[in-house]
Amino acid sequence: MNRIASPALTDLPLDINDTVGAWVPHGRFLRPGRAAGPLVGLRFAAKDVFDVAGHPTGAGNPAWLASHPVPAVSSPLVDALLQAGAALAGKVLTDELAYSIHGDNLHYGTPVNSAAPGRVTGGSSSGSAAAVAARLVDVALGTDTGGSTRVPASYCGLWGLRTTHGLLPTDGLVPLHPLFDTPTWLAHDARTFERVADVLLAPSAWTPRRVIEPVDAWAEADAVFQPALSTARDALALLLQAPVQTLAAAGAEGLDAWRQTYVTASAHDGWQTHGEWISTHDPGFAPPIAARWRFASTVGAEDAQAARARAEGIRERVRQWLGDDGVAVLPSAASLAPLRDADPAAVDAVRLRTLRITCIAGLAGLPQVSLPLQSPEGVPLGVSLLGPAGSDRALIGLAVRLWQAMRP
Repeated sequence: MNRIASPALTDLPLDINDTVGAWVPHGRFLRPGRAAGPLVGLRFAAKDVFDVAGHPTGAGNPAWLASHPVPAVSSPLVDALLQAGAALAGKVLTDELAYSIHGDNLHYGTPVNSAAPGRVTGGSSSGSAAAVAARLVDVALGTDTGGSTRVPASYCGLWGLRTTHGLLPTDGLVPLHPLFDTPTWLAHDARTFERVADVLLAPSAWTPRRVIEPVDAWAEADAVFQPALSTARDALALLLQAPVQTLAAAGAEGLDAWRQTYVTASAHDGWQTHGEWISTHDPGFAPPIAARWRFASTVGAEDAQAARARAEGIRERVRQWLGDDGVAVLPSAASLAPLRDADPAAVDAVRLRTLRITCIAGLAGLPQVSLPLQSPEGVPLGVSLLGPAGSDRALIGLAVRLWQAMRP
């Protein structure tokens, strides 16, 4: 997907009543899409890490907003959706520099989760999830590095995707950890999710013949996830007429060792990307995010090199047990969306368990689709399918078929 100069279009006032606090102050504009195309009639928002020509990119932090020029060229994904006929309904909130999966922002507030009032949306694609869950837009561009789309999808009852690493362009995108960053989107219904997939993704030929149950990843999720995981596993095996293989994704090494590998490698990557800017500005980060950047600044080259070597080994291990014919069933997060007033220590404990799950796809560079399901009490939760590299479009199709098969 080539990056070309964005078309000269006249922006219009945004006519959305933002009842959920999803839009950033500098992001309230409407850019019409092309008059013809497969996405005509849809409105999308862009997480405020995507460049939109003529509008500033804030990355969730006022110091970033003030210290970076207004882009003259849009992200190619923004342009692709506009060219397909969708209208861009401005820019929505992100956790600061996308370095969180909780969904609050010290500077711009915490968006409302319409699907689970009183609970957070999850982040860092927090505004994207809030806007889509409230049906204020049909779809929203987001990113997923450590779970920043899979987790909000799970918390808000949405379709979400981590794309194969490197499959979609990251031009015109504020990076967090380039080794793991992936651009993607959220949608509130399967048909819209697939319509966008047909625009952004090439067709993929893939025939899964094995259903894989990673028991260690399942064990990281709360009990409320287990019935949905089991139902999805059994329905998928029936749908594919395929055997179920149980295994420990991380083996004797353990998923927390994988999480630590991801944290070390990604933190060093992030500091190499943003350390100079952070050191020469006063970002005023929220305490949890400031703490992550302080840690990132301490990761030395030797430790980073060792972590990257371990990450490469993990990548090969996952790709080996998945093969080219396996599909794994995973929880999209470790818990239901935390309450907005939850104890920070409890939230951090959940974050660590969630990262033990989400780091599998991240370290392996593989696609993962989150299906929107519910607890018996009607609270959203996500169950995911993990597929081989490049299977993204076929994996989405399989996820939709599975979701339809699971409906009462």
